[in-house]
Amino acid sequence: MPGTKEIRVKIRSVQNTRKITKAMEMVAASKMRKAQERMRAGRPYTEKILNIAAHISHSNPEYRHPFLVERDTVKRVGIIVITTDKGLCGAMNTNLLRLVLQHYKEWQGQGEEIDVCCVGNKGLGFMQRLGANVVSNVTQLGDRPNLDRLVGAVKLMLDAYVADRFDRLMLFTTRFINTMKQEPLMAQLLPLSGERLGSPESAWDYIYEPEARAVLDQVLTRYIEAMIYQAVAESMASEQSARMVAMKAASDNASTLIDELTLIYNKNRQAAITKEISEIVGGAAAV
Repeated sequence: MPGTKEIRVKIRSVQNTRKITKAMEMVAASKMRKAQERMRAGRPYTEKILNIAAHISHSNPEYRHPFLVERDTVKRVGIIVITTDKGLCGAMNTNLLRLVLQHYKEWQGQGEEIDVCCVGNKGLGFMQRLGANVVSNVTQLGDRPNLDRLVGAVKLMLDAYVADRFDRLMLFTTRFINTMKQEPLMAQLLPLSGERLGSPESAWDYIYEPEARAVLDQVLTRYIEAMIYQAVAESMASEQSARMVAMKAASDNASTLIDELTLIYNKNRQAAITKEISEIVGGAAAV
């Protein structure tokens, strides 16, 4: 059994750890509220442009954009993996990367080649260890999604799709449900199929000015960029929520451990006092 000095050192160490986790919990709670506000602020725009993309996919313009054309066969897949730059956020990254690995091996088993775009250090490190072909990456985004930094990596994937370097573009991210629950999500970005986007309530068609090619190039590119931006915003909100919950659990566990160590320390101290008294009494009786 460890001595009283070792137990005191252990208690002091756990108390210092609890101070750190408590501070991280409070910081994450503050950042979580701001991240959730940014995420909710972007949802109306994303929903509206999704609605427009759904109408376009069901319409019959004189020009069929490459994003709307279904490929007959899939020989190569592009994936965008959105994770966090930092850890200490529970099982959020683990659950997402487990989903990525599952589909990655499934596609490899079907003979499909895979190009990867990583957003976040955790996903980048995982895919590099996996030996994947990482064609672009964005790291150190901070606490606020920055579209200017995302556009370069996303455009590289979109240009590769238009150039027929791969036949399908998939997105892996974490969807924010509430503070206590976030779940990994896989979504198909390209090609834009009408069935996947949903059917409009009424049949719409558009008059394109100046021409269908120019309008669709801009609208559908903005659609993809909006989906990526919203996915990053939801991932950041999920990160702060998961970190707050994880740090609260760590603080609670530290408090429990301190209580247990304090009880052991008191028992050891009482046993030492009792032993000392017994020795004094025994010595007095011998005299």
